[in-house]
Amino acid sequence: MVSVTTDAMEDVRRPLAQLLRLGASRRVHARQAVVAGTPVTAPGAALLAILVEQGPLSLTDLARETDMDPGAASRQVKALEAAGLVDRGGRDGDARVQVLGVTPSGREVRRRMAEVQDRHMADVLEGWNAADRTQFAQLLARFVDDLRSVEYRPGHEQRKSA
Repeated sequence: MVSVTTDAMEDVRRPLAQLLRLGASRRVHARQAVVAGTPVTAPGAALLAILVEQGPLSLTDLARETDMDPGAASRQVKALEAAGLVDRGGRDGDARVQVLGVTPSGREVRRRMAEVQDRHMADVLEGWNAADRTQFAQLLARFVDDLRSVEYRPGHEQRKSA
């Protein structure tokens, strides 16, 4: 295994922390929602995006796919249902299992949000050449895959209980 220096880790940690703060920022999401003309919260938008991408899912599966606490996901789904963006129905072949689906209005909201995000990303990357954009996309996908698959490990020996 190649050792990574502390300086190299800081060179990654600092901009990554800034990126994560931007992604979690209510202010950033609020600006996107205003431009898109949608009243959906950031967590609600994340749930809506997964439902559009993957199709009907149970609440448990939806929470897992978004790395969201099931209780928080349930509250967001209720708000999306109240807004007419998500509906519930039985799973094909087993009506006992409730799944969540996206209504036509929900698809339209997701389309508008994606359009705003895509337009912003295009503006951000406008000054990048094609090779840089391709390399960035490949490295970012690899980084996300590794973040999901590499386990946390202790940096020191754990003390044994007496």
